[in-house]
Amino acid sequence: MKSMYKYILALLLFCGHISISSAQVMDSTQSISADSTSRWYSGVSIPKSKFRPAVFIAPAVLIGYGFAAVYDHGALRELDLSTKDELQEDHPLFAAHVDDYLQFAPAAAVYALNLSGIKGQHNLFDASMLYLTSATIMGVSTHFVKQGVGRERPNHSGYNSFPSGHTASAFMAAEFLHQEYKDKNPWIGYAGYFVATATGTLRMYNNKHWFSDVVAGAGFGIASTKIAYLVYPYIKSLFSTKQSENFTLMPFHQPGANGLMLSGRF
Repeated sequence: MKSMYKYILALLLFCGHISISSAQVMDSTQSISADSTSRWYSGVSIPKSKFRPAVFIAPAVLIGYGFAAVYDHGALRELDLSTKDELQEDHPLFAAHVDDYLQFAPAAAVYALNLSGIKGQHNLFDASMLYLTSATIMGVSTHFVKQGVGRERPNHSGYNSFPSGHTASAFMAAEFLHQEYKDKNPWIGYAGYFVATATGTLRMYNNKHWFSDVVAGAGFGIASTKIAYLVYPYIKSLFSTKQSENFTLMPFHQPGANGLMLSGRF
């Protein structure tokens, strides 16, 4: 059991490491010069990055493995079955639902670091839009794949097992954290991937997903964020004019209420 757990953990961390390493070849001009007086300012345009196929190798391999396992009746299918059997044999009553929240931890870290004064690659407005774009790409892609594949969950609770949405969400957030802080400290990105790997592992312990569901989910999550960082500068430019537009995103507090306030001057 311990050896299988270590194997799962090592595989996902290794693939995450490949993704982080390959991302270093992306155009460094993706970073922006935020307003020096405020990390909330978003009127600055974001330079467009050149598409580099190398950064999509790792997520493509992960997704490809998942699809291969879905339609395979040999070794890959056996690995799914044996992994499930070992996990359930050792922990038949395992029912921890921390993975429902853990998937968001890397993204929450981006906001926590910014609020503590450790700025990321983008101001919080653009970072929020990047995360929203990533989540949209991830949510739409995994939804249609789930419906199209119709794979039964290992606990027989439904036919939307492939890919793992929780794992995709976690790795999407981990890649988001990495992209924002890879120039500050690469270990921050590694921490995010460790949390994402833990989320995927818990999905298997909870008997909600097969091993290949989790592997593919990691690929979908990583790819979604990478695509978002490519397309967001173009999306933002569509809403920009030649005149500078000032938008401000800032926290507010009043008795009984806390939140974020967006204001703009057109």
